[in-house]
Amino acid sequence: MKKDYISLGLMSGTSGDGVDASVIKSNGEILSKNVSFKILDNQYFEYDSNTFKKIFELREKINRLNDLEKFKDNIKSLERELTMFHAKSIKDILNKHEVDIIGFHGHTIYHNYEEKISYQMGDPGLLSQLTKKDIIFNFRKNDIKNGGQGAPLVPLFHMALGKKINLKSPWIILNIGGISNFTFCNDQSNIFSASDVGPGNCLIDEWIRENSNTKFDKDGLIANSGEINKQILQDVLERDLIKIERKSFDIKDFDLGFIRGLSIKDGAATITEYTAENICWQLSNQFELNKNQKIKLIISGGGRKNKFLMKRIKHKLKCEVSLIDDYGVDGDFVESQAFAFLAIRSVKKFPISYKWMTGCKNGSCLGGELYKFR
Repeated sequence: MKKDYISLGLMSGTSGDGVDASVIKSNGEILSKNVSFKILDNQYFEYDSNTFKKIFELREKINRLNDLEKFKDNIKSLERELTMFHAKSIKDILNKHEVDIIGFHGHTIYHNYEEKISYQMGDPGLLSQLTKKDIIFNFRKNDIKNGGQGAPLVPLFHMALGKKINLKSPWIILNIGGISNFTFCNDQSNIFSASDVGPGNCLIDEWIRENSNTKFDKDGLIANSGEINKQILQDVLERDLIKIERKSFDIKDFDLGFIRGLSIKDGAATITEYTAENICWQLSNQFELNKNQKIKLIISGGGRKNKFLMKRIKHKLKCEVSLIDDYGVDGDFVESQAFAFLAIRSVKKFPISYKWMTGCKNGSCLGGELYKFR
């Protein structure tokens, strides 16, 4: 078995705007002195407006487990379309790099760990034939089968990334994507923790899509021009800020009902404040960030570009807050790099999840299904 692999990671996130593609070279190690990790390429491929619309129209139809069967023809059709898009998009990347393996996440259409299901749209067999490469797919399936919640899976990559950029523990990497998730590392005391913490961009994006012709609140300008409705916010926070022993969330776990009737600006301001409050409460509750000045908080993901959201997070927390970009890492591509990394770990039969991440049984869990090119 090779020591180092060149792996291409493909991520179609909950924003539904396109595919992030990253090429890395790594041995898949996370904390040992033998960590070998290099970022070779990052590229983004945007879906056209028709594909974007199809993703969200289908997403609206899938609200329970039996909807996967009810709308299976719609799913298979879009699944093929998305797979073809992935294959076409990465053609030049494959010509440029000698890729050994592709980590293909697919696009999550339904995630419910209680029903033991996490369904990502994608056809790994077709992608393998089109690219002439071995594919790792279904990263979450085995974790859920073994008592885990199937998310978050990115923390192991965060550990390797922390080593690469020489982060001194204790630190937290907070990824603000559609859903927010964090990884906490204190390798001096051998303490690690990870979890989803709730909405990231998903509610903000949904509000903007419903009330304008744009996909998201660029730079948080709409929210910044509005007024936070403090009464509505207080009522919903009292309802939602309850410590729940959950490791994972789906965007369908949250809704915008509490801000219906507000103007687009006031709604954006209120939902952004709600998002910031939830993130900060969850982190402060677990790690006492307002008391522990030693913990560094590093933020990645699309949410870091929302200046109003970032301003509110920094206002609420007293610890050191920085962006992953400050360490020379492009914060847009952390998740695609992560699934390139997890593909390598899958090939090498290393665990891709641990109990402290997802709650899986027996301490750790292998994952990712191999689809070999024939």
